[in-house]
Order: sequence, then structure tokens, then C-alpha cells
Amino acid sequence: MAFIIALQVPVSKREEEDLLTQGYLSVPGNLNKGTKGNQIHLWYKRGPNDGITAIQISFNKEMTDGLQCEGYQKININLNAESGGDEIYLWFKKRSTKFDVPIVQLHVTTEEEDDAEMFGLGWERLACDLNRNAGGNWIHLWVQRERPTYICDINATADYKGDANNFRAGWNRVDENTNRGVEGAPVFIWYRQTHEESHAIKTVDVSINDQEQSKLDDEGYTKVKQDLNQGTDGNKVLLWYKKDGASEPIKAISVLVNNKAIEAYQNAGVPIIERNLNEGTSGDHRGFLCYYHKGGF
Repeated sequence: MAFIIALQVPVSKREEEDLLTQGYLSVPGNLNKGTKGNQIHLWYKRGPNDGITAIQISFNKEMTDGLQCEGYQKININLNAESGGDEIYLWFKKRSTKFDVPIVQLHVTTEEEDDAEMFGLGWERLACDLNRNAGGNWIHLWVQRERPTYICDINATADYKGDANNFRAGWNRVDENTNRGVEGAPVFIWYRQTHEESHAIKTVDVSINDQEQSKLDDEGYTKVKQDLNQGTDGNKVLLWYKKDGASEPIKAISVLVNNKAIEAYQNAGVPIIERNLNEGTSGDHRGFLCYYHKGGF
């Protein structure tokens, strides 16, 4: 099977023609759809080995430090350069930890309904909107790997100090701040993957008060100690998971902050934990954790 070995974002017809001569292909979907920015697309190249295993997105300077330290390759094109939103950059690397599986397919969604459908098909969703704070459509990049993977570890951080260590140890960052739109710490959820079902997480949940914490603790869930609302005046919000039980293993998780996407996911039957990750704050963006089990909903 041919792996994806390189990524580029051309910004002119000439650059696109040059990539075509090098064997690159374009991923359908305008990364600036709905904004005043120029129409741009993500391009990729395939090869027989040494495939890309990790793709991350940065939307501020602090997010780039750990990526640079760990040798991630940056596509040095701000995807929002003409749109007025956050500075959005794509990064990728051919990692080789035991948690890494090569990427073989890419997809871009520009509509909420398509977003929900892709998640339901088991694709892995990069949480950051590629039009972040630029207006226009919500744009998301999706990846599919050489073989089925499952979430085996979940964690969360409230600063950028340990990012390089996390990337080195095979963690993937969910590139959306659970404190988006409120004054608080930069909190990000992280996950690692496995191709062995026996090591997979079976159930995830969220608590937003002491009563829910006690209930999940009594039910044998493991707590992620990091408060997803740290630094705000809101509730203490905690993430929990279990590796035992009758449920199928969890293939993918993501954070939703687009209200229209939340509705589309609910209409499509995608499991959403209906506890606001910004509970008790005055933020404009509600955040919810969604997930996908092996075998569907």
C-alpha cells in the first residue's frame, strides 16, 4: 500500500503545475471556503515506505515550539493569510513510535453535515478549524491510516511546556483549546493510538460537578487529573475513561466547538458527551467531546 510521504500547499497555478510534475495530487476542498481569502488546496505525494504518521495544526506561536523541537516539518503557508483569522499552519512528521501507523488517505470537509458523516465512517478528525476566527465555513482535515487504530491513552495539559516530550512519546494533540473564547489556561486533550484492540479505551465520559465525579469514580473510571476549565471562573470539568466493559473499542475522539456541527453530529447519531467543556463560563463557544466506537454508533 502506498503511504502519504509529503504535503504541500501551493498558492499559485505555477506552483500547482510544478507539484503535478513531481507526482503530487490535490485533496478536494477549498481551505479558505466562505472567506475573502484565495482558493487554496492541500496537496500530497505517495510513496512505498516511510509514510507520514503525524499531522498537527498550530494557531498560535506557543503551539509551534514543541513541534519545532521534535522536528516536525512545517508547511510555511499561513492558511488564513488573506482571511484575517488566526495564523494557521500544518505540520507533519514520519514518527516511528509503537503508537504510530502511517497515513494513507486525506479528506477535507467544508460543511457540517459532511463533517458528521466522515466521523461516523471512522475517519480521524483534526479538531482545529482551518478557517479559525476568519469567518466563512468551518474547514476540517481528516486522515485514514494503513490499518485500524484505537485510542489507548488519553491525557490533557494546561500549558505548552511538555509538548515536545508528548510528541516524542507518540502523543497526538487535539488542536483546539477547551478554554476557547474564555480567559483561562490553554488546555488541550491528547491521545495515543494502538492497533491492538485489547489495549484500547472502551468508554469515555466527562464530569462537571462533584456528584458526577463521585459517580464515575464509583463506576471504576480512571480520571484525567487536568481540569479542562483551568484558569476560568467556571466549573471543574474532568475527563474520565475505562478500558474494561462490554463496549467496542473507541477509534477516534475530537472536540466540537461549532454549534452547527454539534447539531449535525446529533442528527447523524454520533455519540456526543453532552456536558459543556466550558460549563459555568460566559464563553461564546460551547465545547463537547465526541467519539466513535469500532463498528459504528
